[in-house]
Amino acid sequence: MSDSASSSAPAAAAAPAPDAPGHGSDRPLFALRQASLGYGRHIVLRDVDLEVHAGEFWCLLGPNGEGKTTLIKTLLGALRPRRGAAYRDPEMFRRGRVSYVPQRLELNPVLPTSVREFVLSGLVGVKADATRRRGRLERVLSLVGLTGSVSRNYWTLSGGQRQRAMVARALIRDPRLLVIDEPTAGLDFAAARAVLDVLEDLHKTYGVTIVFVTHELATAQRYASHVALFRGGVVTAGAKAQVATDQALERTFGVPVSVSMGQGLGLGLGQGPGPGLASGTELEAGA
Repeated sequence: MSDSASSSAPAAAAAPAPDAPGHGSDRPLFALRQASLGYGRHIVLRDVDLEVHAGEFWCLLGPNGEGKTTLIKTLLGALRPRRGAAYRDPEMFRRGRVSYVPQRLELNPVLPTSVREFVLSGLVGVKADATRRRGRLERVLSLVGLTGSVSRNYWTLSGGQRQRAMVARALIRDPRLLVIDEPTAGLDFAAARAVLDVLEDLHKTYGVTIVFVTHELATAQRYASHVALFRGGVVTAGAKAQVATDQALERTFGVPVSVSMGQGLGLGLGQGPGPGLASGTELEAGA
């Protein structure tokens, strides 16, 4: 859209808003600048600097209670920084191109809910006629491998299938940014791998930007392009190869962690027990 100029001189380019870092394609989808995050007077995270750009796959790593959920709430707009600045891409958020997959949904298991009904509930607030709704439903169920389960009761699905149904419910909004909170928690290896393979396909094939909360170093090793480490109110964030060092991982998890460079970044636990792993367990690429 253009406006008529009041003079023949070329107009100066408008400067970006103070909280809008970058220009054009360099502008992030979400950013924090020296941001302190918390609730009331209680500060959970201090002086956070972080940028999430289109096409990145972020893993947020750290023990429980270290502020990962607080950062997610800020990303989604549920919290404002107590100090500093937060930037959220206005077009993406205004058009509802952000979807969130929580660890669990508060549904009443007594009420029968089909997979069709469950996934279509993700379109609440989206204007779409019956044809478009049906087309979106078929596409996302195919993406997550649940086409044959469309008429099944959601509560009869396995844990892994329910997680994939939750991903489908988020995807039906056609998001540019998918925020997902520990989708593999409590799943066995095969079910967890199926969920992670769906996310990898979304990222690599369809260019969906992913922010993924996890405790699992092996997951970050295999899938992430960027990581954020949470410990003691401090967030260390950036490209995986630069951030996930021996020293940074040991500070985060409280045990010695070895980083091996080869075909990508390999993460393994050294001496001492790690989170959910035996002492000395090696986490190889592709595991």
